[in-house]
Amino acid sequence: MALTPVPVARKALLDSIPGPTGAETLPLAQCAWRVLAGEVKALRTQPPFANSAMDGYAVRGDEMAEGVSLSVIGESAAGRAYEGAVGPGQAVRIFTGAPMPDGADTILMQEDADGVGSPVIRVRIPPAKGKFLRAAGLDFHAGDVLLSAGRVLDSAALGLAAAMGHPALPVRRKPRVAILATGDELVAPGEPVGRDQIVASNSFSLAALVEKAGGTVLDLGIARDDHADLASKIARASEADADVLITLGGASVGAHDLVQEALTRAGMTLGFWKIAMRPGKPMMTGRLGRMVVVGLPGNPVSSIVCGHLFVLPLIEALLGIADADRDRSIPAILGRDMPGNDEREDYLRSELILTPEGWVATPFDRQDSSMLGTLARAQALTIRPAHAAPARKGDPCHILPLR
Repeated sequence: MALTPVPVARKALLDSIPGPTGAETLPLAQCAWRVLAGEVKALRTQPPFANSAMDGYAVRGDEMAEGVSLSVIGESAAGRAYEGAVGPGQAVRIFTGAPMPDGADTILMQEDADGVGSPVIRVRIPPAKGKFLRAAGLDFHAGDVLLSAGRVLDSAALGLAAAMGHPALPVRRKPRVAILATGDELVAPGEPVGRDQIVASNSFSLAALVEKAGGTVLDLGIARDDHADLASKIARASEADADVLITLGGASVGAHDLVQEALTRAGMTLGFWKIAMRPGKPMMTGRLGRMVVVGLPGNPVSSIVCGHLFVLPLIEALLGIADADRDRSIPAILGRDMPGNDEREDYLRSELILTPEGWVATPFDRQDSSMLGTLARAQALTIRPAHAAPARKGDPCHILPLR
């Protein structure tokens, strides 16, 4: 079977989803970092009235000239508007955000007036007509569409939604992601470890990636290398109505690699298998009913690299984020010489340093896919394209940031 290039595999995976998750309406206070399920229109105009951008005096712009004296007839503060009108030769003391009184169209900053606090002030530096006046609707008007479906509700978007008058918002349901570790050699952290066993770590790493991307995790535990146990746990994912099932390990071709066969027996339609990348070659995908299946390699680094390249975009696509398949790499400079590459794209754990010339990425000497310690030290993955020629220190490259 030919190896599938990473971009082709990722696009095929995202194309395989049945559509974004359904919508639910939540109170605004519970919407942080959720994804909008529909467009949001302003329910009000902002600001709803003309107001001052400065502390000073509300005046008539046509009267402004150096040395002009004005009688102060009242005060307008935020939440306490002056109810009268400004006539010729008059001014109203005004504070930032306060409503503009009728008859006034300009703000004289207090720094530009003599006699501040007195019944009569004098213009020292005349403002241009309309200066420091915020018009009603300067920010937005009722009915304006200000937030689109697929927008992640960050702090700015949440603040805007509140200012628009929305106490609740329609958001995408968090994708349910079932994670199943497989293998007789695995034990959970804290359990006794036999001579021929290791502590399972991949499920914790993938759960963190899923939650970071906006999903929710169903931990199916560890399945032994046994068809009945695998079938039981795969059925649990379907019964839980999971949107995605991630299996860890057992997807290769060894005598004890039973995951692909167990999934096929359960009714999975295989999408693709084996990716032109290093680490992560044994990855597979498929569909089991509406559930998307992603079979990740058992090596810890391989599974995490595949998680960044495939699982994060998959969760975003399920949330309706339009550019889920975007290129997440950024340009950098190689910090060491690199040999030429074969038909597989390399993702090399690297140290990252910011210099005046830009980011410098230096791949670590040892890249064994079992070494989590190296991954924890890395700030980025340096991408070496398939069939790349040898490169020298200082040559341009692309990296995938990990932090």
